[in-house]
Amino acid sequence: MTDTWKITALAPREIIQSALVAHEEALDWDPDIVLSGSEIAENRPEEWQLEAWLPRKPLKADKAALTALFAAGAPKLQIEKLPPQDWVTLSQEGVPPIRAGRFHVRTPEHPQTDEHGVVNFAIPASQAFGTGQHETTAGCLTMLDAMKKRGMIVRNLVDIGTGTGLLAFAGLNLWPRALATASDIDMVCADVVSDNAALNGVRMGAGPNALTMVIADGMADPVLQSRAPYDLLIANILAGPLVELATDFGRAVVPGGSILLSGLLTTQEDQVRRAYARAGMRLSARLTNGDWSILWLRKRPVSRSHASRPRHLPEWSRSW
Repeated sequence: MTDTWKITALAPREIIQSALVAHEEALDWDPDIVLSGSEIAENRPEEWQLEAWLPRKPLKADKAALTALFAAGAPKLQIEKLPPQDWVTLSQEGVPPIRAGRFHVRTPEHPQTDEHGVVNFAIPASQAFGTGQHETTAGCLTMLDAMKKRGMIVRNLVDIGTGTGLLAFAGLNLWPRALATASDIDMVCADVVSDNAALNGVRMGAGPNALTMVIADGMADPVLQSRAPYDLLIANILAGPLVELATDFGRAVVPGGSILLSGLLTTQEDQVRRAYARAGMRLSARLTNGDWSILWLRKRPVSRSHASRPRHLPEWSRSW
C-alpha cells in the first residue's frame, strides 16, 4: 500500500462547488489527484470542505493546481499524511443501507430486508464508485424504478461508467429479458463488477438476462458500438463528460429510447440539457437529490407520422 496524503480546504458551499466545476473543466488535471467535495456536518449545510487525495507528498505544483480552482482566492490548505490504507474502501466501510425506489442497497456487513416487494443488493466497499450511498447513484435507482412503474419496456440497455455494476444490476432486475452491457474507463471495475455480479446472483454473459462488461472510454469500443442502438442508456459520470458525449449517446439510442443521466450538480443542469437537446433528446422527468440532478431524457421519434410516439409523460421533480 502506497503512502496517501490529503489536502483539505474549508469554504462556503458555493465556493467549493465552483471549485469542483473548475476541476471538471481543467483539461490538464493530474489524474493521481482525486477530489471530493462535501458538507462538514449535516447540521452545517453551508460549510463545505474540498478534499484532495494524492499517492505522494504534495508538490508545489500540486498545491498550485488546487489553489487555481478557486477564482476568488483559495482558502488555507491543510496538508496531512494518512496511515497506509485504502482510503476509498475505508470511506465506504460501515455505511448504512439505503432505500431508493424498490431497491435496498447495503454492504455485506448489514442484513438484507425481508420487506415484500423490495429488491436487495449487496455491494461491498471497493475502489470502484457506486455503492449506492452517493446521491447520484441513489437518484438513478429511484428514477429507474419510476421508469418501470410508468410502463417503460427495455430490451437492450447499457450502463456507461458502471463502477460497481449496481445500476446495470438494477436495470436487469427491472427488465430481466433485456440484453445488458456495462462499461467503465477504469480497469479495476472489471473484476469488481464480476465479483459483485456473483454476490448478487447476476449472470455474466452475452445473451439476454446476462451482463457483458467492457473497459472503454465513452462509446469508443467495438462491443458497445455493435450492440447499439439501445432502448436505455445510463450514464452516472460527471457533467463535463456528459456534455462531451451527448452526440455519441444520442446516436446510440433508438428513436423514442431513453437516456438516464446523473453526476451533474443542479447548477450544471442547464448546460447538460442544452447539449442533449441539440442531440435530439427531450426531458421526460427529473428529480433532485441534495445538490445533484437526475435526468430522464427521451429521443425524438424519426417521424411523427411513421414512428411510434412514446406515451406523454409530464415532467416531475422531487427533492430529497
